[in-house]
Amino acid sequence: MDMNSACIWRKASKSGNNGGNCVEIGTTPAGSIAAIRDSKSPERGHLTVSTGAFAAFIADVKRSHLDLP
Repeated sequence: MDMNSACIWRKASKSGNNGGNCVEIGTTPAGSIAAIRDSKSPERGHLTVSTGAFAAFIADVKRSHLDLP
């Protein structure tokens, strides 16, 4: 499956429209796979994870579990 065409991609709402440093998140229409790519260079590939793993990652970020000391 070509994830670039199979995913519905979106950028963070805070990234603005000026091409800032941002990642894009994509999900398949069924919602079973999440993909992450660089918004400035989408042709360079993406990282694919299950939506459950991505949800756990976001939860850890929100709880500051991944902050550097």
